[in-house]
Amino acid sequence: MPFATTADQAKIYYQVRGSGEPLVLLSGQANTHHWWDNVHADFEDDYLTIVLDYLGTGQSDKPADAEYSVRRFAGDVIAVLDDLGIARAHVYGTSMGGKVAQWVAIDHPDRIGALVLGCTSVGGTRGLRADAEVTRSLAQPSADAAREALIDLMYTPEWVRTHPGPYVTLGGRMPHHARRGHLRASNGHDSWAELDRVTAPTLVLHGADDIFSPAENAAILAGRIAGAELYYLEGARHAYFEEQQAESSGAVLRFLAEHPLS
Repeated sequence: MPFATTADQAKIYYQVRGSGEPLVLLSGQANTHHWWDNVHADFEDDYLTIVLDYLGTGQSDKPADAEYSVRRFAGDVIAVLDDLGIARAHVYGTSMGGKVAQWVAIDHPDRIGALVLGCTSVGGTRGLRADAEVTRSLAQPSADAAREALIDLMYTPEWVRTHPGPYVTLGGRMPHHARRGHLRASNGHDSWAELDRVTAPTLVLHGADDIFSPAENAAILAGRIAGAELYYLEGARHAYFEEQQAESSGAVLRFLAEHPLS
């Protein structure tokens, strides 16, 4: 199995499919590469797609004493590219993966082609967080009730009625220390002061009805990156990339085609 070794000697699992210019797909918080299972095929005919398990998830190492931060995860992405011998790649990150993607673009501008940021935020005091009612719905003592609340944040009831699951975006099993580390990493993200350093062509997508990461975050983020394009998916919630797959994947493919690596 393919593993990249990070600066602190952690092993990061990754998969590669398809052919063409390289495209890294970055998952949401506390999720493995399976986040992309239902969407992956949209890109692999045109791109060499790379997915990975973050530190603490899936088949990657899960050390208790490691740093868990989105900026660290961005460095782990570079370790994967180095392991593959890839100098530059496009990067598409959703939810926490969009935060990781921001730091790839900020810290490693020479390694990135086009940048796509989905259902994500600048974080810090400038980013908008889910309101208290949403937070309470996910903190219920009943695991089943919390799961149903998360499904409702991800997808519209109409879509759920015709797509009964299983849902690949709800997170997987991971040690408690790693789950806490992912929560701290995502909540600790604050890229506002650094985003003006992003030089990659950037597309920002967001479900217009997303309250998990409030939809206004898209305009805040796009407004901070010079020349960024903004695209709302009407009627979509947090998992816009699945519920409105044809439209969202089409928008991403058009953008990538407009901004080739060479």
